[in-house]
Amino acid sequence: MNPRPVVLVTGAARRVGRAIALDLAHHGFDVAVHFHTSSHEAQEVVAAAQAAGARAQAFAADLAQEAAVRQLVTQVAESFGGLDAVVNNASAFAYDDLESFSYRTLHEQMATNTAAAVVLAQGLHRLKKSNSTPTAAAACVINLLDQKLWNPNPDYFSYTLSKAALESATTMLAQALAPLVRVCGVAPGVTLLSGDMSAQEFDQAHRMTPLQRSSTPQDIAHSVRFLLQSPAITGTTLLVDGGQHLQGQSRDVMFLARGDQ
Repeated sequence: MNPRPVVLVTGAARRVGRAIALDLAHHGFDVAVHFHTSSHEAQEVVAAAQAAGARAQAFAADLAQEAAVRQLVTQVAESFGGLDAVVNNASAFAYDDLESFSYRTLHEQMATNTAAAVVLAQGLHRLKKSNSTPTAAAACVINLLDQKLWNPNPDYFSYTLSKAALESATTMLAQALAPLVRVCGVAPGVTLLSGDMSAQEFDQAHRMTPLQRSSTPQDIAHSVRFLLQSPAITGTTLLVDGGQHLQGQSRDVMFLARGDQ
């Protein structure tokens, strides 16, 4: 029997998801590398995870499609002989504001950012319920959120709504799925270049925090691993953002770094 726990990381082919998957592979986890379209990058992560001593395999799924999301847990469990944790990292991130808000934009971001995470948690719980033993350790779901939920502004309107819904879902899932599944959140700050932010703007935004630094992919990966390895923690979120959530910001930090108000 393989002693390493199995974790599914969504959006693991690139960026923060890649860092999470490889950190876990280096610290005793086997890794299911989810991707949507980044097949080549996903295979690179698989190879790197295997080189670290982990079992690893890539799985393609469009998280906006419910059937694909429901099938994902089954595919991973069948391939690895089980599943112990899900890290909901993948995220749709498109700009809108109140003027450009539409049903379509909200639906697209809610499907990927909120509904998929709930369905994956549901699937993990059902899997654990069908295979539970009196001594089985609790499985775990980690939802990647955003510090701006504690420091709101109306930029990225639909994205923010989808993450706010996921933050509430984190609490409700922790209540509903205990004791078989723990559910926690990690809320990053400015971590990597995104949207049309320039490198200079990114550096400026990174320093616009009480600690004069924000989160790195490694910071996020370490926080995820901490929660996965903390059996007494559920229903809470770690804000890993250099203290950005402590500062009132009327606009998204990208605009503030540009001097826009």
